[in-house]
Amino acid sequence: MTTDLSVQIGTLSLRNPILTASGTFGYASEYETMVDFNKIGGIITKGISPEPRLGNIQPRIWETESGLINAIGLDNVGVEDFERSKLDYLRKIDCAVVVNFFAESIESYARLAGTLGSMTGVDALEANISCPNVKAGGREFGVDPVAAAEVTLASREATDCPLIVKLSPDVSNIGDIASAVANAGADAVTVANSMPAMAIDINTREPRLSFGRGGLTGPAVRPIVMRLVHDAAQAVDIPIIASGGATTWRDVVEFMLAGASAVQAGTVNFVNPQASIEMAEGLERYCQHHAIDSLAELVGSAKMP
Repeated sequence: MTTDLSVQIGTLSLRNPILTASGTFGYASEYETMVDFNKIGGIITKGISPEPRLGNIQPRIWETESGLINAIGLDNVGVEDFERSKLDYLRKIDCAVVVNFFAESIESYARLAGTLGSMTGVDALEANISCPNVKAGGREFGVDPVAAAEVTLASREATDCPLIVKLSPDVSNIGDIASAVANAGADAVTVANSMPAMAIDINTREPRLSFGRGGLTGPAVRPIVMRLVHDAAQAVDIPIIASGGATTWRDVVEFMLAGASAVQAGTVNFVNPQASIEMAEGLERYCQHHAIDSLAELVGSAKMP
C-alpha cells in the first residue's frame, strides 16, 4: 500500500510534512551537495529583515550536552539582496520555499510580508514574532495575544501568500497566542522558537556567548515543545508545525500524535544533513507498517487521559 504523505497549509501543498527549520539551513544552496530537495516537503530560509544584519559578534554558539545555545543575532542579507542574490537558486529547487521574516514594528512586518509575498519563487512566509516591538518599549510581539494578533493581521492584509506564524515558547499559555494569530488570519503556526538559555565559563566567570544569553535548541527541548504542540493543537483548528528537537522519524510521529501536521528538522541538520530525508522515509515506512492511508489518521490521535 501507499500512504498519502501530503500536507496542505492554506494554498501551500507539501509532498510530505518535513521542513528544514529557519536558521539551520542557510538559503538552501549551502546543502545542495548533501540533500536531495525533492525528497522533503520544503525548506525555510534564514530570517529576512528589511535591512541587512551582521548579527552578534563571536562567540555566538555554545554546544550543550543535548543541544545548542545560540545568539546569532538574526544575521542575514536583507530583503533586497535576498531577491537579488538568493532567490534565483531557490526558484530552481524541487520543494516548497518558505521565507522566514521579521521586523521591529507592525508597519515593517506588513511591508516586508507584501514585498516577499509578491516574489516569484516564494511559496509561503513564516513570520517570526519573537522579536522586540520597538514602538512598545521592546516587548516581544509573540508574548502578548493582542500584539501577536496585530502583527499577524497586518501581515495577512499585505499578502495573499500562505502565512505561517512562528510562536515564542516563553509564554504562560501558548494556546492563547495561537488562537489570537489564527483569528487574525494565520494559515498555520510554528511551535516554537528557541528556549531562553545561557551558559557560563567557570574559569573566566563570563558567559559563553558574547551576547550573554541565547536560545536553546536540540533534543533537550523536545519534550517541552511536545507539550506546547499539544496545547496549541487543543486551541486552534489551523495546522501546527512542530519545531524543537526532532532528530529522527520517531520524533516526527510523536509530534504528529501530539497534534502537529508538519515537523521541522532544525539543529539536527548540523549533525546529520541527511536527517530531513531520513525523517520522511522513516515516516512513510511507519505509516505503511501500521496501514495508515493518510497522515490525517495520525495528527492529534494520542490517547490522552
